[in-house]
Amino acid sequence: MKIGDTYHRSITLTENGRGIRIIDQRALPWELKFVELHSANDTATAIHEMWVRGAPLIGAVGAYGLAMAIVDDPSDENLAHTHQQLFETRPTAINLKWALDAVRDAVHDLSPAQRADAAYARAAEIAEEDISLCKKIGEYGAEIIRQLHAQNPQRPVQIMTHCNTGWLATVDIGTALGVIYTAHDAGIPVHVWVSETRPRNQGSALTAWELSQHGVPHTVIADNAAGLLMQRGDVDICIVGADRVTRNGDVCNKVGTYLKALAAKAHHTPFYVALPYTTVDASLATGTEIPIEERSAEELTHFTGPANDGCLTRVRMTHSVALNPAFDITPAELVTGYITERGILPKI
Repeated sequence: MKIGDTYHRSITLTENGRGIRIIDQRALPWELKFVELHSANDTATAIHEMWVRGAPLIGAVGAYGLAMAIVDDPSDENLAHTHQQLFETRPTAINLKWALDAVRDAVHDLSPAQRADAAYARAAEIAEEDISLCKKIGEYGAEIIRQLHAQNPQRPVQIMTHCNTGWLATVDIGTALGVIYTAHDAGIPVHVWVSETRPRNQGSALTAWELSQHGVPHTVIADNAAGLLMQRGDVDICIVGADRVTRNGDVCNKVGTYLKALAAKAHHTPFYVALPYTTVDASLATGTEIPIEERSAEELTHFTGPANDGCLTRVRMTHSVALNPAFDITPAELVTGYITERGILPKI
């Protein structure tokens, strides 16, 4: 994706080929800040503290983190220890476990001297595959947008999304936002309703910033305004991403997704989930089995933004006790379809 006139991926290798360069998403949209990660501990911190976000990107970053650990110590003991360390940073998003397993399996039968190069090669494959998968998701999903526009060609297609599912959440392009970018780039007029996505505000901070960079018309709304807009008929389609989808099609995604799905069902608004195969967890039968990560209450009780001097500052919003579950479960019966690299599926 371009920022200004410069093309970026959300993850690149450092000059020596053994570290990675990422965007510190905590600084967005106020500052575009790049940081380098040079160890598994760096990577664990970046994932847990949400320097990087989005299930596919977390998976790719985790894969490189495991490769870094193998450079330092290629033993089976360190491989197992670091695999567990990185997995525990964000236990809900299944892409992380999938990517860590893929790197571990790629080196398991190799000699210690062969493991580092093989680990970096597998991590690179994971990153490149993610771009390919997102491109296909975008192409399939854009056809839905094209059909909606054909039904009502006098105005842009009104799309509602939730959280961030763009190139900041993947290696490039994005899942749900990738659908929107592909449609926009094909000349299909669209307008995006961007919910703020409390408490971390990935929608208002990240999605809105991405859409601005790409030139896509959009409006930020309070999370609680989504139902009203659907009730008014101001939304043609909802498209969201996912952090994990179970065998029966239940969708685990950023908290607030379930409420949007309920409102969409009540007002006959199509509700689609865009995801690559790496987000499907076939080991779980239903969403009730997914561990829901509970993050620090400070993400809810405090807000970060620029002060009058332009420096980022942290402000407390309430003195009360807070609960901060990061995800919720949308039952499969509320999902119209799944936009995947294999096409539009009515069920998983």
